[in-house]
Amino acid sequence: MFCYQCEETAKGEACTKGGVCGKSNEVADLQDQLIYILKGLAAVNQKARDTVPENPGLKTRLINALKRNQQAKEGEPEDYIDSGFMEEALFSTVTNVNFSATDFKNWIQDAYDKREQLKSELQAHGVGLNDLPQAASVKPAELGDIDSVSILATENEDIRSLRELLVYGLKGMAAYAYHARVLGHKDKDIAAFVDRALVATLDDSLSVDDLTGLVLECGSFGVKTMAMLDEANTATYGHPEPTEINIGTGNNPGILISGHDLKDMDQLLKQTEGTGVDVYTHGEMLPANAYPEFKKYEHLVGNYGGSWWQQKTEFEKFNGPVLMTTNCLVPPGDSYSNRVFTTAMVGFKGLKHIEEKEDGTKDFSEIIEMAKQSRPPEQLENGAIPAGFAHNAALSVADKIVDAVKAGQISRFIVMAGCDGRQHDREYYTEFAKQLPQDAVILTAGCAKYRYNKLDLGDIGGIPRILDAGQCNDSYSLVVIAQKLAEAFELDDINDLPVSYNIAWYEQKAVLVLLALLSLGVKNIVLGPRLPAFVSPNVLNVLVENFNISKNTTVENDLERLL
Repeated sequence: MFCYQCEETAKGEACTKGGVCGKSNEVADLQDQLIYILKGLAAVNQKARDTVPENPGLKTRLINALKRNQQAKEGEPEDYIDSGFMEEALFSTVTNVNFSATDFKNWIQDAYDKREQLKSELQAHGVGLNDLPQAASVKPAELGDIDSVSILATENEDIRSLRELLVYGLKGMAAYAYHARVLGHKDKDIAAFVDRALVATLDDSLSVDDLTGLVLECGSFGVKTMAMLDEANTATYGHPEPTEINIGTGNNPGILISGHDLKDMDQLLKQTEGTGVDVYTHGEMLPANAYPEFKKYEHLVGNYGGSWWQQKTEFEKFNGPVLMTTNCLVPPGDSYSNRVFTTAMVGFKGLKHIEEKEDGTKDFSEIIEMAKQSRPPEQLENGAIPAGFAHNAALSVADKIVDAVKAGQISRFIVMAGCDGRQHDREYYTEFAKQLPQDAVILTAGCAKYRYNKLDLGDIGGIPRILDAGQCNDSYSLVVIAQKLAEAFELDDINDLPVSYNIAWYEQKAVLVLLALLSLGVKNIVLGPRLPAFVSPNVLNVLVENFNISKNTTVENDLERLL
């Protein structure tokens, strides 16, 4: 085992004897094997993309083959490549998504089957495959014996660093693309880039400069992917509205839904309506309370608890069943594991999994029946917290914000987006928020907000001093807000705005958000609580020289330089 893809990696270097996240050596190795065979699938996908436009007969053959295997639906003839599978498989390897060796063995076999089917169809039409990399021919049983599967097989530290940085950005992109796809939004250019970038990590002829360019291009496609997801969410559920979200509890039994998937949230609310069961959000699902389509459900009571790492305490006290829709699962305790359900890519040995049916729906009746027999949740706190300040809501008061800046009422916006984590040094972000001057406003998205979103920081002329744009993928809203402010102040450079960036990271979706900001030319980002272990000293120097990116230090020092 060698894994260093998240912020909590052991000793800040790598997990080599079981993951800090809880995954086993076996699962870590299977994830590496899956990534490798996906690179081979990506190479075959590229071959199909290059060949099919020039060969209408081959296109028809591929489409028919895919439809026979239910990989493409009627009315989607462009899907002769199963990009949805690539997104799901990459998403499964994000930190705290899936801990099941069986699931990864199945994904590896599925990737192999899809790759071989596509190769067979290409060969049947006379397409040569001799130029494909080893990853495009390896069999599942051989993966454990191939040195190149290992991260450390790339001996040059800088090349390895850039390859892994690119792969982790692609994992984040796949997660956001998946959420958009389940709502009917997809983009062929994004899917093609994912394949091209995966294949590039196998190409020993690419230099540090070549890979650096691909990493920044990944950031550009990250912006495009987050914009697509924003469109998917808002077109389906409306634009989030400024909302005071209840954090207390009611007297009815409840279901707790955690993760990120709004479609799962939608189906659960519909199926629980009129049952006497309340629904509570948890973790990154908190922003769902601000969507108009969800606010109409009276049994959506509010948010229960805080960040993902507090699950062992909060799930225990909730008393009712819990539905994990995406990443952020902590290996559950024995006392409540029988109440935790998973769906989509999430998996853990012994937990009940809710599968999607052929029509795209899910049956949550077992969870609902369990909830009816459960005690109401134990109250952890009371009151309300503000949310729903995505770009549409924020820009509706843009004139007010601009006037407040010009009048000197607002001196600075501090972007404090990203992830939360369980380590003690994360208290830095709470203290940073507390010590900000009264004329500074926090722009946030992601679960990092749980370090300060329950502080009473007040407002500035009716503008809350914490503007919560939503989930980590809603960091796109912060980009839109910054760009619109730059237009309002007639600035050509986004870095001339009174905006500073103090970003917390944990996993691969946050890596993509960082790359997205860099691709937009944002400089002077402070990152913490630790710099990524997968960034080599030379790669870090490139980031410092070009973007002046730096690690956070102390609250006092960082306040001085960011203000």
